[in-house]
Amino acid sequence: MNAAIRYVAGRLRRTTTTRDPHEVFTEGMTFGERLADRVASIGGSWSFIIGFAVFLAAWVLLNVWILAANAFDPFPFIFLNLMLSMLAALQAPIIMMSQNRQAAKDRLEARLDYETNTRAEMQILALSDELAALREDMRVLVAAVGAAPDGVPGAVGYQA
Repeated sequence: MNAAIRYVAGRLRRTTTTRDPHEVFTEGMTFGERLADRVASIGGSWSFIIGFAVFLAAWVLLNVWILAANAFDPFPFIFLNLMLSMLAALQAPIIMMSQNRQAAKDRLEARLDYETNTRAEMQILALSDELAALREDMRVLVAAVGAAPDGVPGAVGYQA
């Protein structure tokens, strides 16, 4: 192994601490970022979809049948349409912020995985070199024992 690879292997071997990407990433999150993640997780769930469908059905039921003559938002439901448009206009960028943060977290996780894999590769190379050196030492020992006078235990039958 050349000197550059030994240097890199030594440096990588010394940094044995592994970091959890989730913990590293959540350490510096602001309140707004945590809120955006929470909004995205709620807005993308079945409970939100079902609850919102129930809300829309109640809105229609209230304005068409229950309050029919005195409805505060009659049939074309213009006020409901306005509210849904405003909700979508606010919710979409918040969800996009959360997705961008998730992509950054995935990049961090990939970088940490790469560092771990590089460290493991260098350690495997070092172990391979040590194993090769041990094999060479064993060949020298076997050759030395094979050249010894008869009656030395272990001198016969070993092939490297």
